[in-house]
Amino acid sequence: MTNGATSEDPIRLFLDLFEQAARSCAEPNAMVLSTVDADGRPSGRYVLLKAADERGFVFYTSLRSRKARALEANPHAALTFYWPPDTQVRVEGRVERVSDAEADAYFATRPREFQVGAWASTQSAVLESRAALDQRVHNARDRFDGATVSRPPFWTGLRVVPQAIELWTRDPQRLHERILYERRDGVWTRSLLFP
Repeated sequence: MTNGATSEDPIRLFLDLFEQAARSCAEPNAMVLSTVDADGRPSGRYVLLKAADERGFVFYTSLRSRKARALEANPHAALTFYWPPDTQVRVEGRVERVSDAEADAYFATRPREFQVGAWASTQSAVLESRAALDQRVHNARDRFDGATVSRPPFWTGLRVVPQAIELWTRDPQRLHERILYERRDGVWTRSLLFP
């Protein structure tokens, strides 16, 4: 899929690949977010890409979550996309919060039940029972009955500002094509890597 790719703009290449993946994958925006916490413990989990442009790759979460706490301690992350049968994209970079206006605008597009759920969940905390969660959801519904659900102050978007992007295409002989873009002083450089 990246065969012959010569663009100096890896974001444009990513968006082209994403568009192709969207035609064949059920959830092309699913990506593994990898973090390292303050104690040096790595963790990975799937999150959903909600925006991608020259500024970076955005996902949304509760700031109370394990991933947000890890990123507060160590604001660097890696993202991995895999689009069967043969394409992988890896992104590494520093992490920053999106603006409140950006987070508010995205939150307003979410289904109401998702908005209510953001208020009801203390993400990553121990949950005593499903009934306790159901009660919290009920309470949040009541709180916003007949009103717009505002974005919780502890819920926002995080942007991975890419410093490296690798495009990987599977080869049947395991001689995979790997193209690495690295940003130095605002300029992308392109290298080929051994498989």
